[in-house]
Amino acid sequence: MQPHVPNHLVWAILMTLFCCLPGGIVALIYASRVDTLVATGNIAAAREASNKASFWCLVSLFTPILGIVAYLLLMALGMSLGALAGGY
Repeated sequence: MQPHVPNHLVWAILMTLFCCLPGGIVALIYASRVDTLVATGNIAAAREASNKASFWCLVSLFTPILGIVAYLLLMALGMSLGALAGGY
């Protein structure tokens, strides 16, 4: 009986399609390795690939969120500086 190591493949596919393409592709690569490593009996490497896939999924999720927040902050800063300078 082989231990269950989550591959995070669905999560990686969703992150690739909807969030951040580069990070999602890295997550897909690591997620696709997990099942093969479990099948060959290399459980330690499978757990490491699973952890890396999870990490890159999180990176792919938070990259666009941080970009949107930075954009909104810069827009607010620009509007407030414009109002102080007598613009609008």
